[in-house]
Amino acid sequence: MEEELYSAKVQVERKLFFFDMRRNQRGTFLKITEDVNGRRDSIIIPATGLHDVRTVIDQIIDSCQIPDVRD
Repeated sequence: MEEELYSAKVQVERKLFFFDMRRNQRGTFLKITEDVNGRRDSIIIPATGLHDVRTVIDQIIDSCQIPDVRD
């Protein structure tokens, strides 16, 4: 049985992303689900890999000079 630890969603253009931090008998993980017009695709990232994934995303943002358009 899975326990939900944290949940958030982000709308980006026509895509909706769900970020669900969960725990089960195999460990703790982040499930990221993309919903586009009712079609859903998911990836699972073990909690032990989250810092590495964040590092790569930060490097992409910095090296590609991705502007912050949230304002």
